[in-house]
Amino acid sequence: MDQKRLRPYHIVLGLGLGFAAFTVASGIASAITEFKNPSEITRHPWENIPNGWKAAFYTIIPIFLVWAAWEFAKRVKNWERGGPDNRRTTVANFKTRLEDLRRGMYMRTLLREPGAGVMHTMIYVGFIVLLGVTTTLEIDEQLPDGAKFLHGRVYQAYSAVGDIAGAVFLVGVMWAIVRRYGPRRLRPYRIRIKSRPEHAVILGTFFAIGVTGFGAEVFRIADHGVPDFEKWSIFGYQVATQMRGLEGLDHWHQFWWAGHVVAFVAFLVLLPITMLRHMVTSPLNMYLRDKERPKGAMKPMPNLMETDLESFGAATVEDFTWKQLLDTDACTMCGRCTSVCPAHATGKPLDPREIVLKTGEVMAATGEPATTPPLGTVPEIKVEANSVFERITGDELWACTSCKACDEICPVNIEILDKILDMRRYLSLMESDFPSELGQAYRSMENSGNPWGMSQGDRGAWAQDFEGIAVLDGGDPLESEYLYWVGCAGSFDDKNRKVTRAVAKLLQRAGVSFSILGPAENCTGDPARRSGNEYIFQMLAMQNIETLNEMGVKKIVTQCPHCFNTLANEYPQLGGHYEVVHHTQFLEALIDDGRLDMDGARLDERVVYHDSCYLGRHNDVYLAPRRVVGSLGGVEVVEAERNGTKGMCCGAGGARMWMEETIGKQVNVERSQELLATGADRIATACPFCYIMIDDGIKAEGADEDVVVGDISMHLLEALENRDADEEAARQSDLLTIRSAQPKAGAVAVTERPAATAVEAPTEAEPAAETPMPEAAPTEAEAAAPAAPAEKPAPTPVRPSDDFTRIKGTDPALARALPEHGISTYEDLAALDDAGVRSLEAALEIPGRISKWKWPTQAAALVAERDEAD
Repeated sequence: MDQKRLRPYHIVLGLGLGFAAFTVASGIASAITEFKNPSEITRHPWENIPNGWKAAFYTIIPIFLVWAAWEFAKRVKNWERGGPDNRRTTVANFKTRLEDLRRGMYMRTLLREPGAGVMHTMIYVGFIVLLGVTTTLEIDEQLPDGAKFLHGRVYQAYSAVGDIAGAVFLVGVMWAIVRRYGPRRLRPYRIRIKSRPEHAVILGTFFAIGVTGFGAEVFRIADHGVPDFEKWSIFGYQVATQMRGLEGLDHWHQFWWAGHVVAFVAFLVLLPITMLRHMVTSPLNMYLRDKERPKGAMKPMPNLMETDLESFGAATVEDFTWKQLLDTDACTMCGRCTSVCPAHATGKPLDPREIVLKTGEVMAATGEPATTPPLGTVPEIKVEANSVFERITGDELWACTSCKACDEICPVNIEILDKILDMRRYLSLMESDFPSELGQAYRSMENSGNPWGMSQGDRGAWAQDFEGIAVLDGGDPLESEYLYWVGCAGSFDDKNRKVTRAVAKLLQRAGVSFSILGPAENCTGDPARRSGNEYIFQMLAMQNIETLNEMGVKKIVTQCPHCFNTLANEYPQLGGHYEVVHHTQFLEALIDDGRLDMDGARLDERVVYHDSCYLGRHNDVYLAPRRVVGSLGGVEVVEAERNGTKGMCCGAGGARMWMEETIGKQVNVERSQELLATGADRIATACPFCYIMIDDGIKAEGADEDVVVGDISMHLLEALENRDADEEAARQSDLLTIRSAQPKAGAVAVTERPAATAVEAPTEAEPAAETPMPEAAPTEAEAAAPAAPAEKPAPTPVRPSDDFTRIKGTDPALARALPEHGISTYEDLAALDDAGVRSLEAALEIPGRISKWKWPTQAAALVAERDEAD
């Protein structure tokens, strides 16, 4: 029964037969009716063309239309080998689908690269208009005499449109020839490395169509004596005037006409069997772009503990979906994906374009019947079995950082990343063929609940000295408004614990009600899923979902884009539905609402923001982080050469964080060099992996003393605390001024040295001399009084070390270290001059920190506060 069902390739064959039948009928009808346009200002399509040639035309063209349809049908039959993928057109998505198609037809995606976009637009639009011009002429021929419209002014406008379109088409073709075969400096790298003989054949055919079309027009006009009304054939008329009087003009017209027909037949031959097919398949692929799952989500899989499936992932053509197979025939081979791939740019074996083409080669070679590959290959390449691993290696797949740059840049919406991740699933689950370093990460996630292999009991350690943060047990109900999902990096990585604390402090400043899970929080499973281990992902995800649902969690704030993406886009596949927001989005909202007061918060520095792939391309969050940085006064925000949708990956996504990078240049170093080239004083990140990778890259470049790398929350908190410190210092300075102007009653007025003013230390060669205080003359009463017995001087009390943790900008470790360097009291610290500050900063290895936070000023204020209390 299934064999008799109408299938897509049957529809393609039917369309081909329909077009062929229409063409034959058109020829027969024109021969029978012999309708003629009586106007003198018109064009007779078959004038000067022998009847035998006309009969041949209406015979040959239908034959090649049917042949082209058959070749297309074989390709469609290959797509049907793939699994299901719901891309149905519904009332809900119809408008979206039309918009996607319109973007493709209008070349909006191509025009993101102006040079190539304009060139393709000229070829595509020129060709479509020329095809419309020819079709219009054929329609006019079939109409009765009274209904014909191609005469007079209409014909002249028609002629002008045709000539302009032809010229645009030819210029575009010549531009394409130069881009592919011209001087090296004019040929983009992505084109140079993938030129094949069929490119020359296609461009030659297009050039022939354009030139022969103009040639036929020129000699047709010249054969008619170059009538004045034909001057609207803007280019053809000018050339025809030079041919006037040439012998055999009618034969020259026939020659160019025949050449034009042959060129068009060549086009019909090339259309289904070469990359030229993308003229049909690319618009179709763009129309089908919209899908059910979110942009950042991987394809769902059934519960691996319950399914009857025996194979997981993709290894054969049948393991892919029909849409993934359509992708391989929709590819234009433009190489834009190649040009933006961070792995390819740093010398890794991965080339996203090759993943698409190699998959298509296996599909074409194993089809029944076999058909041509997406792009011609060298004879040495053989496909012996229905396995994509005949052509694709593991090194290619494991080099991927899952940054999605290839998908984002593709002008025809090919989904390359899905194919890579599906093949990773097969290697990981079915073959256990993965980099050895991943084995340790897998064991750690399975046994410890995190890829670092750290004790779950330490997850909440960062919050031990925080007040007001509830660390919930997995069974406790959530009474706070938000759950702060800290993530593995924020819990265990030393760098990212600072981010966690910064975010928590900012949330507390804004009065946000939040709690954390601590030991009850597991890894979301992102590293396992992106590396293909769906089993571990589902194990971790189901545990987390059970915990969150039991607690009644509705709103989650994350600091990790990978956690954000997984919780928001992939947990719904397993029953976890939450309102998830990244901390940069949340901070933006808090600032906009006035809950986080930014008045007076400044960073008088140049800052560049590094886009996180999982925040940006996976979830289209680009502006929120920039707006948060931009909320700071005095800041100069600059952009890296590659930013936004074209931003370059840090190199840690796709579980690459837990794999060694042994081939080529390190991705994080490449990206760090781009960021340093902006001249920024600070680099802002919004992802724990990005923070680690970029910080390491900056250190590798030896720029860590000049450039500060940190999460956006850290920069924001520093600016706010600087503002608070300045305000406090100003308040204490005002207090000192008031106190010094109002001496205590009965006190002897002496000139005091301000506590915050350092006295130049005496040198060993010139010991400081004490200035004796003048003795007051005794009064008469004192002189007459008997001498009192001498009293022993009171012992000078020894003051213990002051609490230096009260100094903003310190931490417990620094507070303990200060006495070791001769600073035991606030007075010691207040007495430091600039040289002393620099010396202490060097000793403590905290360059610039003491001066930035104005420790001597703070210490002087604390001394005054203590004296006032005494």
